[in-house]
Amino acid sequence: MMLPFSVTGAAMALPSMAAHLGSSAGAGQWMLNAFNITFAAVPLAAGGLADRFGRRRVLLTGIALVGVVSLLVALAPSMALVDVARAVQGCGAAAVLSSGAAVLAHSTSGRRRQLAFGFLGTSFGTGLAIGPLVAGALVEAAGWRSVFILVAAMSMPAWLCATRAPESRNPDQPALDAAGLVTFTAGLACLSFAFVRAGAAGWSAPGTLLPLAAAVAFVALFAVVEVRLGDRAVFDVRLFRRPELVAVVCQPFTVTLGFVILLVYLPAYLQGVADRSIVASGLLLLPMTAPVLLLPLAAGHLAARTSVRAVLTGASALIVVCALLLTTLRSDGSWPALALPLLPLGAGVGLAFGVMDNAAVSTVPVENAGAAAGIFNTMRSTGESVAVAGAAALLTTLTAAQLHGSHLPSDSATRIAAQAVQGQVPAAHHAALAAGFTHAFHTLGLLLAALSTLGALLTYFTLAPQRSRRPE
Repeated sequence: MMLPFSVTGAAMALPSMAAHLGSSAGAGQWMLNAFNITFAAVPLAAGGLADRFGRRRVLLTGIALVGVVSLLVALAPSMALVDVARAVQGCGAAAVLSSGAAVLAHSTSGRRRQLAFGFLGTSFGTGLAIGPLVAGALVEAAGWRSVFILVAAMSMPAWLCATRAPESRNPDQPALDAAGLVTFTAGLACLSFAFVRAGAAGWSAPGTLLPLAAAVAFVALFAVVEVRLGDRAVFDVRLFRRPELVAVVCQPFTVTLGFVILLVYLPAYLQGVADRSIVASGLLLLPMTAPVLLLPLAAGHLAARTSVRAVLTGASALIVVCALLLTTLRSDGSWPALALPLLPLGAGVGLAFGVMDNAAVSTVPVENAGAAAGIFNTMRSTGESVAVAGAAALLTTLTAAQLHGSHLPSDSATRIAAQAVQGQVPAAHHAALAAGFTHAFHTLGLLLAALSTLGALLTYFTLAPQRSRRPE
């Protein structure tokens, strides 16, 4: 629960934190981006280190990093220090994610392993479901710092329990793919930086185009490096020759993209232009987050009775419905009107969560299952990182365009729109921002609908129609 709460809690705390620390829009955005970049890029390296130096050791180090750095964030006097600390915290979270599952797999077997991973999935779903509500209540009752104090407190029992886990490592000690890790991380960082600059300076500004070009160059270099390394690559790109794996790997972009975007930025909309309290904003997210807690187990049974293709295609179709309903969003809408678009999204994501991981390893030969799982998890965290950074730029650009149309200077419109995306809405511009921010979400809904439709078609026509087999 510590990891999802580090994401959902931070998103709920951002409006209050940015206002209290007097940060710029860009600095506030990096509070989210810094964590997401390292959380997406470091699992590959953390997994290699865990195999080499011990999985329990890396797990304990990761838990300690998340807890200690969260305490530093709670005590930070400036947003610049928060941004740096969150990048380090993302490294710790990546280490926990990479080594934790390996520790469970090594120390359990049979029915106990199924129970262990069942608890793990349930705890992740619980963290996503109750995170916004708990974080909102904490911010209202004790301020934004209490959110990060809670994460630090959660790390203590986690660390103590992890000390009881048996140590394990890979006796072959595979070499670490440093070149692949560096190029991948650099490409992801440049892409996120380009999105932040786009929200502040526009998409055609040199400060946006240069890091965007650098991101493309680093990603291309990463692909070249991984192809040349072959079996020694941290990211086996040769598996992408299998179209069914490509379809499953695309699922995080077509299924979880809208979920992550709304989880991070809808609270800012509800608190800023809709004038909802922090707790009320958290409650409004329950129709989206609760199904993620309840449906994954049912999805596995449904896939066994039908097929993985049917479940994943249906999940994408539900998300298309949500995305289209998002065009009815209004800042003065009632609770049912605001919550209605979120329910099919939560249902679609919950169903997909129940079968995506299994589908990723089932589309390749058994000897490649580990590599396929690594690729899938990397693409999932990368998709979330890109979604958080890209959505902020898109929402800011669309909102600023509406403000500029109301005869507000371009620079002022961009600055005010960027603040609104973080939940800070000046009273003097409330009406214009409400209209602009709402229109931005409507446009975003249409884009998500188009993307999810493509995902549904790709899944349906690429995945084999065979029924999934029940786990032995």
